[in-house]
Amino acid sequence: MTEVPTLSTARLLLRPHRPNDLDASLTLWSDPEVTRFIGGRPFTREEVWGRLMRYAGQWAWLGFGMWAVEERATGAMIGDVGFLHVKRDMSPAHEDIPETAWALRPDAHGKGYATEAVRGALHWGDAHFGRARSWCMIEPENTPSLRVAAHCGYVETARATYHGAAMIVLMR
Repeated sequence: MTEVPTLSTARLLLRPHRPNDLDASLTLWSDPEVTRFIGGRPFTREEVWGRLMRYAGQWAWLGFGMWAVEERATGAMIGDVGFLHVKRDMSPAHEDIPETAWALRPDAHGKGYATEAVRGALHWGDAHFGRARSWCMIEPENTPSLRVAAHCGYVETARATYHGAAMIVLMR
């Protein structure tokens, strides 16, 4: 089993998820503002628990995954960031390339935390994956996430539909 590394940025700690993160994760993933562009509806407690189990499983099976984003000044868990291997049923498919993903609580928006967290994860990814490409997908109306992606070196390479929603596919 791969031990999940803990990463530090100027203001954030990217750390392994823990079972006691369920309530903070539920706060994140049940917020309609967070899920507006990620699934389109708030997630249930059961679904959030499944998400946490998937995060742990990816680290165990693949040696990479998602981190809990913790604000160093307060110790509060404010989001998730990292790499996924979801085997999405979409075209173009990028099953052989790590997918970068992030989500932060609304009270953490507008502070540069998402860019800081993604850059921290990408720094680890560059060392771990040997500067291999990574990708992300973002709904066209999600302007803040598109800005984060651009700040982190992602550029649009395709348009796709995923679960009925239009997506911009970006590569780095």
